[in-house]
Amino acid sequence: MSGDHGLRVTVPASLQILQAHTGLHLTLVGDTSKIDNALQQHELADDLRARLSIAQADTVLAMDAAPTEILRGSQASSLHVVLGMLGEGAVDGIVSAGNTAALVALGRRQVSMLQGFSRPAYCSAIPVRDGFCYMLDLGANVDCDAQSLHEFAVMGSALVTALEGVSEPRVGLLSNGSEANKGDAVIKLAAQRLAGDSRLNFCGFVEGDHLHEARVQVIVSDGLLGNVALKTAEGTAQLASYMVRQGFERNWWRRMLGILALPVLRELRQSLSGERHGGAFLLGLQGVVVKSHGGAEQSGFAAALQQAVTCVEHQMVPRLAHYLDNQPNP
Repeated sequence: MSGDHGLRVTVPASLQILQAHTGLHLTLVGDTSKIDNALQQHELADDLRARLSIAQADTVLAMDAAPTEILRGSQASSLHVVLGMLGEGAVDGIVSAGNTAALVALGRRQVSMLQGFSRPAYCSAIPVRDGFCYMLDLGANVDCDAQSLHEFAVMGSALVTALEGVSEPRVGLLSNGSEANKGDAVIKLAAQRLAGDSRLNFCGFVEGDHLHEARVQVIVSDGLLGNVALKTAEGTAQLASYMVRQGFERNWWRRMLGILALPVLRELRQSLSGERHGGAFLLGLQGVVVKSHGGAEQSGFAAALQQAVTCVEHQMVPRLAHYLDNQPNP
């Protein structure tokens, strides 16, 4: 119901994923009458409609809802209802394009944390040379101690093992330099903890200008630095795209060159687009939670749904629990 576009995006994206996975069952949570009206705009085969349910929620949390409103007045909201379903085990995973802070706050309250983890973290794929890596935390936790950063490293490493099949993913810690004496006291202590954990393939510090060089497969940070780094990278990509467009539009000769370069420019745009990977995982909870971009169009929300399906199919949450216990992956 939420995000920038609501049912105009979420309903067709849901139908797209249902068609792609014949064993998938989806529940759309929100205003039943509005959802029904949106579904009537599509021709639904009987087998597809049989795998689609609707759960009523009377209200929608605003994207800028205050913390008190999130925790005290959200009992009837769609986000509250869907997280309740996850906490009760009625569903295996959820996807939301709604209020980011509300998803974290209500998720911690309504869905149990995995044993050994104290707080959830947002994790998302970011583009690097010849692929992508995973970075966390991206905004769920502004203030983090060394223990939290250690937990994030375990979460991210287990995620890459579960989804990518990499047995010993390389882990780096975001800092202001690659030397051992860089970083504040928390980052230095976290580095010691990561280096001493035999489950982790810790490769040292990662500087901001090395985020996209594919040196590691997991980048660990607190939510403040991680969010700033991610948005700075996204803004830089947008600026570069704007400057390239402006350069090709200066005269007719450059416009002709721009037409010839269109395939390359489209590939570049797709590789840098946040919609390619759908959204961010909220790791640490006993259930799959994917936060779609609030401004996602159909392809982006469908990608977020696909992420959730993949996480469930690959048993990401059980693997995370086994990883923490230092047990072999199932």
